[in-house]
Amino acid sequence: MSSDTAADPTALGEPAAVPRGPVTSASYSITVRLTADGDPASIGRIATAVGEAGGAVTAIDVVDSRPDGLTVDVTCSAADAAHSEEMVTALGAVPGVAVRKVSDRTFLLHLGGKLEVASKVPLKTRDDLSMAYTPGVARVCLALAEHPEDVRRLTIKGNTVAVVTDGSAVLGLGDLGPGAALPVMEGKAALFKRFADIDAWPICLDTQDVDEIVRTVELIAPGFGGINLEDIAAPRCFEIEARLRERLDVPVFHDDQHGTAIVALAALRNALRVVDKRLADVRIVVAGAGAAGTAIVHLLLAAGAGQVLVWDREGILSPDDERLSPAKADLARRTNPAGVRGELPDALAGADVFIGVSAGNVLPVEALAAMAERAVVFPMANPTPEVDPVRARQHAAVVASGRSDLPNQINNVLAFPGVFRGLLDARATEISTGMLLAAADALAAIVRDDQLNANYIIPSVFDPAVTQAVAAAVADAARAEPGATATVTDRTSFVG
Repeated sequence: MSSDTAADPTALGEPAAVPRGPVTSASYSITVRLTADGDPASIGRIATAVGEAGGAVTAIDVVDSRPDGLTVDVTCSAADAAHSEEMVTALGAVPGVAVRKVSDRTFLLHLGGKLEVASKVPLKTRDDLSMAYTPGVARVCLALAEHPEDVRRLTIKGNTVAVVTDGSAVLGLGDLGPGAALPVMEGKAALFKRFADIDAWPICLDTQDVDEIVRTVELIAPGFGGINLEDIAAPRCFEIEARLRERLDVPVFHDDQHGTAIVALAALRNALRVVDKRLADVRIVVAGAGAAGTAIVHLLLAAGAGQVLVWDREGILSPDDERLSPAKADLARRTNPAGVRGELPDALAGADVFIGVSAGNVLPVEALAAMAERAVVFPMANPTPEVDPVRARQHAAVVASGRSDLPNQINNVLAFPGVFRGLLDARATEISTGMLLAAADALAAIVRDDQLNANYIIPSVFDPAVTQAVAAAVADAARAEPGATATVTDRTSFVG
């Protein structure tokens, strides 16, 4: 999950340092090349050193063997970057062992980028070239000039999405710029292909000017069947999305807003099934009033939530707070007409649900004790949650986060591939709140009653039913809304 509004941790006082989590991760996986003496016990000492440093050995491969010793590659996972360095130090201290090289497997995976362009048609003969390119392609161009509505059928437009960013809110890391945002956009495009067979391409813009971004996307839109806005900071993202939706005839979807909201609502519906509470009755606190928080609140209210408070760096958002931006003031009017004031712990007193999309470590775990019985806690800030999800289980009946190494990962990949698959299949020209609700309901319904429990409220991202169910629900909703889909003449012949 990403967060573009970094809540101020000092608003609650300086939080205590959070201890390293107990779980290692492949994202901090390293391969260390070592030389070891001929002592048969060396391999055992190497594995022991990694374990005593808190790491997990996933492979030990012999690269070279000689009478006087071995060269081995030790692959192990760590909890974070500092932990990786600790393991290397521990390995270097093993008697008879020397560290020769350390490779970060995540960086190795990114060498040369993660995408490529591949042709869908053979280009082996003169006939192939004459049809795929000149002169045959000219006939198709002329046909499309006469019938522009066929562009979706005879070009990549019908299955292509632009992943557009200005690099101003990359993950939860802040304004890193377009170059540093490119690995995330590449990854997003790879996920589109893997989970929905959609061809997506990263578009990283070297501007944060709203007019320039809107105009640039307008100019490139003819080549895409949909626009996925990504990692654009609030409140700028709201205006960009609104203007593009007004001007373009393809759907515009800001994943940090709507993808997050879909998955959060689906997870909450199932979490409330676990604790036997109703959405209309529970008190919900949302930490973070940026893109994700605003969209979550909008979708919660549209789904029938009755009581929502929003907290950000100004405290609980109140309509009489003159410091609030227009976007936050609108949130306050919609969620807090009584003008309740206070900080995050104040909002949590007696609350049934906490949803965090703000910043890491803004909430002491002890504050969760003031929540209602059978509380639901979703700390989703990335890469560091608002409160330690493991320790949160002391006070909550159901816990979910954005982390892949813990149960109940709330991950946007559960939503956006299926959403766009449905939009493209229906030839949608827009996306509505009704389509977002349909996606959330379909995602929640994948978890059957006989599967549902506190550690399984949301399906795996690798469940093939996810994309299919979400896509079908979105496509059906799009076709049911007047004007939401393009009118296409059904011609069986393209003679130009």
